Amino acid sequence: MTDPAASRDARIEAIQAELNTLQAELAALRQEGRTPVASAPGQAAPQVPTPPTPGSAATAGLGQPLAPGETGTSNATLAADHPRIFGAGIPTTGAVSRIDSGHPIISTGDGRFTASLLGVMQFDVADYFQHAAGTLATDFRRAGAASNTAHALDLADGTTFRRARIGIGGHAFGDFEYSVLFDFGGAGEEAAGHVQELWLQYSGIKYTHIRVGAFAPFIGLEDAGSTNGMMFLERPSVSDVARGLAGADYREGGQIAFTGERWFASGAITGRQVNTAGSTTAQPYQDPLGFIARAGLLPIKSNADLVHVGVHGSYVAHPANTAGPNAAPGTAISPLDLSVTPELTVDSTRLIDTGSIDALHAYTAGVEFAAQHRNFQVQGEYERFGIERRAVGIANPRFDGFYVEGSWIITGQQRRYNDGNYAFDGPEVIGSFNPKSGSYGVWELALRYSDIDLNFDQGVAGAALPVGGVRGGNQKIATAGINWYLNSISRVMFDYQLVTIDRLSPSAITYQTPVGAQIGQSYSAGSLRFQLAF
Repeated sequence: MTDPAASRDARIEAIQAELNTLQAELAALRQEGRTPVASAPGQAAPQVPTPPTPGSAATAGLGQPLAPGETGTSNATLAADHPRIFGAGIPTTGAVSRIDSGHPIISTGDGRFTASLLGVMQFDVADYFQHAAGTLATDFRRAGAASNTAHALDLADGTTFRRARIGIGGHAFGDFEYSVLFDFGGAGEEAAGHVQELWLQYSGIKYTHIRVGAFAPFIGLEDAGSTNGMMFLERPSVSDVARGLAGADYREGGQIAFTGERWFASGAITGRQVNTAGSTTAQPYQDPLGFIARAGLLPIKSNADLVHVGVHGSYVAHPANTAGPNAAPGTAISPLDLSVTPELTVDSTRLIDTGSIDALHAYTAGVEFAAQHRNFQVQGEYERFGIERRAVGIANPRFDGFYVEGSWIITGQQRRYNDGNYAFDGPEVIGSFNPKSGSYGVWELALRYSDIDLNFDQGVAGAALPVGGVRGGNQKIATAGINWYLNSISRVMFDYQLVTIDRLSPSAITYQTPVGAQIGQSYSAGSLRFQLAF
């Protein structure tokens, strides 16, 4: 006679074994990312193949090496049979994902391959405080270009996404670096989207970094620093003009940089800026050709103190040829135009502008200086510009400008110095804004004075422009700023500007003014930036 208790225990054990099997299959399905299909009552659960375990032959070459003594197809064999999938020479160490100071990073276990997601949002809000606008017949304030005679009378208050970037960057094979970055922001109005950075760099030789693609070559202290860590919403005007001749963003070219513990040197050959078909910029008959060089030295470098000195310059061997071989006599073949916005781009109007100058060559030359003591920093640069005209018998114009700016981080942190580009970045922010725990972020006060003169043999007020003269204008800006770093990826900036433009009318006809009238102005502006950058 069968023991009822023993029979019951056997059934319980069978049910428990079945439950264990189902639980194992469910765990495997969850690990694989699949959803199990429920079976009808009384039916066995559908059979699902168990996913291969890490280190097995099925996953060799997909991030897990074969263990010593383990059987299965080798990584080398799989790479040879399936080169498009596995890639010859690519290590198969396990992938590691992490977030480093707000930067999402995926890397192989040995760190030789990394991919970091990059993102930047800079949302600007501005209000311009000007005198009330009159008619063009009585109010002679004018913008830089004659085609925009009225806009300077009423600069547009409002908002803009100054930068809206997304991309990826990192390392490959240990010695190679790369960056792919697109930008949808703009000045005044957002852009349709374009290549911001697209380059490959080799750093396998000591002290040496070789880069090719589209990028902003190093020219000057302010230019080399990241826009994510600037003291103010925009660069000084003189730096923007200097970088625009042969450098600036998304410039195609090649660069070699040498970096040591206390010294830096770089040189670049540049061409055109990346353009898109159908944009307002037509393809030239010949791309521009430029050369850039920069060198820096740190005579003092310690945890508390740093002194930076440097020189830089650029030379445009020939600007872009926009006229072609059948240009009519008197047509500008290679025009250059030096102009800049007044260090705030919610309204993109340029109030100083040399106008088009038909150029054979152009150059910039600058010196740079910075000093830092604990949480205080001051820096400045002087720039000289020159253009060699294509026309003979007319003087070649020269322009210059400078800026001085300083920062005091009142919460005690220090602005970081980047040895990779010999420029400063924002302070290190540890933790995040959290009033409950007594953390209020990092606070910084900043001041700047900038002056740029785009006049050359301008003549006198009330008289016509002398032959060969340039009435581009003189611009002086004093700016005070407050920067609030909430954490390592976000900050809020406030700038207040006092702007003075001194400019005589280049043409009574095209600018619709009396001969030699004053077309400059003085005004103030307040602006805010909300930034997310990782």
